[in-house]
Amino acid sequence: MNAHMLGMAACMLMTAGSAVAQQGDPSAALDKRSICIGCHGIPGYRTAYPAVYPVPKLGGQHAAYIVRALQAYRGGERNHPSMRAIAQSLTDQDMADLAAYYAMPREGAK
Repeated sequence: MNAHMLGMAACMLMTAGSAVAQQGDPSAALDKRSICIGCHGIPGYRTAYPAVYPVPKLGGQHAAYIVRALQAYRGGERNHPSMRAIAQSLTDQDMADLAAYYAMPREGAK
């Protein structure tokens, strides 16, 4: 199998996996987003722990990316102590709801 075919097969598997992902409810995230706004809702905010770096904007990100990132923090594949603790407190449905909320196109989303 050549590299092109292998790449296409990998893309198809990733797409198939997202079809069975939980459906997020953006309105349900309204009661859950406060945990995100403290850092991600401040324009130009830079965290000081464990190192100084700019906190990424969540608004406009793809929902699947947000869910995968939160799952990676929860599972330890991404290493940030605050985000890992937050992700461990979220259910899969919480993650899907927050991802759906932040993926919605709207002006000023943070």
